[in-house]
Amino acid sequence: MKTYHAEVARDGRFWLIRVREIDRSTQALRYKDVVTMANELIEIMDGVGNDEYDLHLEVHLPSSVKDHQARAEVLREEAQRKQAEAAAEHRAAVQELLALGVSQREAGEVLGMSFQRVSQFSSLRRKTARIV
Repeated sequence: MKTYHAEVARDGRFWLIRVREIDRSTQALRYKDVVTMANELIEIMDGVGNDEYDLHLEVHLPSSVKDHQARAEVLREEAQRKQAEAAAEHRAAVQELLALGVSQREAGEVLGMSFQRVSQFSSLRRKTARIV
């Protein structure tokens, strides 16, 4: 099965679509129409049906947009690490209170957590204790 590669870039108000294998271009007003327009161009110019080929899109974005995306990914990963650290600290607080003989309900009230969340943290402690 043949594969066509469509390079897509914003050009003013339109998305410019260039299909390398047929050396032709088209455009779409909305991004959601890019695949349809590329398919129509391929089918008209090469006389093939849409089940006779694969289409691979390569979207070219301005470097400033790529920079924002890269920074957002770094921040997302950092947020995930921080969230995991916060959960570990919550878990440690729950486990210390329970070790002092405080009930799960009281621990939840004192720490501003639901009973169910405290119960999850205490069951994690028991599972960890069995594994070790």
